[in-house]
Amino acid sequence: MSAFREKKKTESVNSEASCCCSAEPVKKEESKLKPYYPAIFSFVLLAIGLALDQYELIFFNKWVRLAWYLVAYIPVGWPVIKQGLKHIQKGEFFTEFFLMALATLGAFAIGEYPEGVAVMLFYTIGELFQHAAVYKAKNNIKALLDMRPKSATVFRNGEYVAVDPETISVGEKIRVNVGAQIPLDGKLISKKASLNTAAITGESKPDNIQQGNKVYAGSINMEGVVEIEVTKIFKNSSIARIMEMVQNATSRKSKTELFIRKFAKIYTPIVFYLALALTFLPYFFVENYIFQDWLYRALIFLVVSCPCALVISIPLGYFGGLGAGSKNGILFKGASFLDAITKIDTVVMDKTGTLTKGVFKVKDIESDSLPEKELMQYVTALEVQSTHPIAKAIAAYWLAGTSYKAEDVTEIPGKGLQGTVNGKKVLAGNQMLMTVNNISIPNKIENIPEAMVIVAIDNKYAGYITIADELKEDALQSISQMKKHGIKQVVILSGDKQSITTAIGQELGVDIAKGGLLPEDKLNEVEKLKKNTKLAFMGDGINDAPVLAIADVGVAMGGLGSDVAIETADVVIQTDQPSKLPKAIQIGKSTRKIIWQNIALAFGVKLIVLVMGAGGLATMWEAVFADVGVALLAILNAIRLQRMKWE
Repeated sequence: MSAFREKKKTESVNSEASCCCSAEPVKKEESKLKPYYPAIFSFVLLAIGLALDQYELIFFNKWVRLAWYLVAYIPVGWPVIKQGLKHIQKGEFFTEFFLMALATLGAFAIGEYPEGVAVMLFYTIGELFQHAAVYKAKNNIKALLDMRPKSATVFRNGEYVAVDPETISVGEKIRVNVGAQIPLDGKLISKKASLNTAAITGESKPDNIQQGNKVYAGSINMEGVVEIEVTKIFKNSSIARIMEMVQNATSRKSKTELFIRKFAKIYTPIVFYLALALTFLPYFFVENYIFQDWLYRALIFLVVSCPCALVISIPLGYFGGLGAGSKNGILFKGASFLDAITKIDTVVMDKTGTLTKGVFKVKDIESDSLPEKELMQYVTALEVQSTHPIAKAIAAYWLAGTSYKAEDVTEIPGKGLQGTVNGKKVLAGNQMLMTVNNISIPNKIENIPEAMVIVAIDNKYAGYITIADELKEDALQSISQMKKHGIKQVVILSGDKQSITTAIGQELGVDIAKGGLLPEDKLNEVEKLKKNTKLAFMGDGINDAPVLAIADVGVAMGGLGSDVAIETADVVIQTDQPSKLPKAIQIGKSTRKIIWQNIALAFGVKLIVLVMGAGGLATMWEAVFADVGVALLAILNAIRLQRMKWE
């Protein structure tokens, strides 16, 4: 009977399934078969009863037969009747519990005992299977919640002690053993670490972290004991943020879900009154009216019309889609966004950090009059004095370092560096720096799209170094996959200069590539595009937040990226892989397809059997299939989402 206990209102994930699945999760210590015992008992008695009916044994007379089938009915029927009475007390008269109780008790009233037991038995079995499917989908979605760290080992008063992670402050030092979970976001104090970040990124490949790099709560330490300096309190950590998004996702309904729930509330009373009409109206139009026959048809009508298949299979389909996304490192902040992402036909993307790695690297070195090694010695001596990203890229590239000594180094904002290296005046910067110092440079330099550092030694042009932001490995693949999944237009909007943006756009094969844009310029461009298209915007920075907010679907690149971008977005890609976006589109479209298949299946079969039942061509057995059978088929179809392989 526990299969029909009323669940708590606070269980938001299962609230959508209240029509057909009102069971509490089976406790771990209970036998997995225990909820099925009443159904097994009823099934055995029903089978024996049908056999006794077949052989027409004398002792199996009217009253014995009624008692036998009542005993078979009570284990599966009473929980449903009790649930119906509870709903009636709350003013909810027209529920599926009421419909099933009325139909099966009506079958007993006209002497169709086996059919009354069979309808309730298969309804109960259907309920149990539905519950199991919903519970599994719920667990898939909320798997991350089990990743919540229970304790953390923090250094206090000269020793390491285990405490609740929520009591640890920013700046404290924690220790994480091999195989343990990192409880809080922080900075690695140890020299290196190998971390499994699957819980927060969906990627199982170990991530090798160096001293000083960021580490994130939810990661698993794979090798050696490591020490970490905490940079965020628990409620602001990556795993806490992800858990909150997962919990909130199931409370944001799609329009389809909301419509079906409203529809069921209107549909059920209509069915009840139609059944009444089917029972009594034929009296005025049919010559040989037999009340029992038309009552039987009305009871079939009630069984067939139960909206369980619709009310349970649709939220279950969305659970499957949300779970599939979570498994692949994609967090939809609600079922509504699973729907919305299927309608987009334009994708607008930021460049730096979204399509590119956001890390500058030396691409080419062109030396005019000096050997390349000597040129790099001069330049590196200057650049190691600066903290500019381009300066760091050059210093990192020339791993051998330099023996040259730089003096009087000055950083000229927006232009570059100047100083004295080994007694020679050295300039390293852009064209403006060269112009200010009256140094002529080759014309070919103006046609080079990449960022560059031009070098002059003793007021003479000496060469240049091009600096490029590398494309991500899957950037090209992501564009082709988007086109494959129905995206008609891909646009790059970047704050980088136009020549670089154009070159990236041509390499990736996008439709439009615009550079030199300020955040407000990006906003204006997206607003123009939105007038004629459904649009998704993917970005990763704080300056992308306004555009993420106005897009039809805002996609934050990198679940470990900008907090503002993540809070604003509708979909969060937990890795830095742009190829996750076409996968998100594919999951959304597959979810929608399965949901509409279930709607068509439920309505189609029910309509056919309703017509047959009203015409006297269907029995309770067909009614059972039209209700429970269709519901089970819809559930099996929805479960496919959790087993699909995504490109």
